[in-house]
Amino acid sequence: MTQTPFDQAYLTRLRAGDPETERHFVAHFSNAIRLTLRYRLRSWELIEDIRQETFLRVLNFLRSERSLDRPERLGAYVHSVCINVMMELLRASTRHPPIPEDAHLVADQAASPEGGVVTRERKEMVRSVLEELSDKDRRILRAVFFDEMEKAEICKRFEVDRDYLRVLVHRAKLRFREAFEKAARAQP
Repeated sequence: MTQTPFDQAYLTRLRAGDPETERHFVAHFSNAIRLTLRYRLRSWELIEDIRQETFLRVLNFLRSERSLDRPERLGAYVHSVCINVMMELLRASTRHPPIPEDAHLVADQAASPEGGVVTRERKEMVRSVLEELSDKDRRILRAVFFDEMEKAEICKRFEVDRDYLRVLVHRAKLRFREAFEKAARAQP
């Protein structure tokens, strides 16, 4: 097996865009890149994409102001660029965590049709319990929990201070809870 010496003259010809040197470079490293990636990836299209991106990056690097300090290490440099390109592409394609192998055993957490019925029934029960409360309790609970009004605005509306509003809300919640539990017990 003959080894191709990579020296400063070879890098100079690559940097200059010599067609014969470029053909040699691509032919020499194509098989090595394919062999490196074949055991890590299953997609030939992905392997080809990585191969082309590797050549593009290496040639762009060699044609830039930067250079390899040791031309004989060109093979190692091409290999490391290839692995980095592969890792970048794999990271980009796995932004979401992979589906676990036991995913088919995990219970569906979506609301069931029965859950929707229960939710509708619960909403209707809350609505009817609110209607049973006094007008003042209903308005206080609505302002605090449904309208999410500021406490200062509620105090102004009901003409009470913050300490007494706390007492009014507490009493209204107790009356609501009692009425709700009574309605729940009455359900079949």
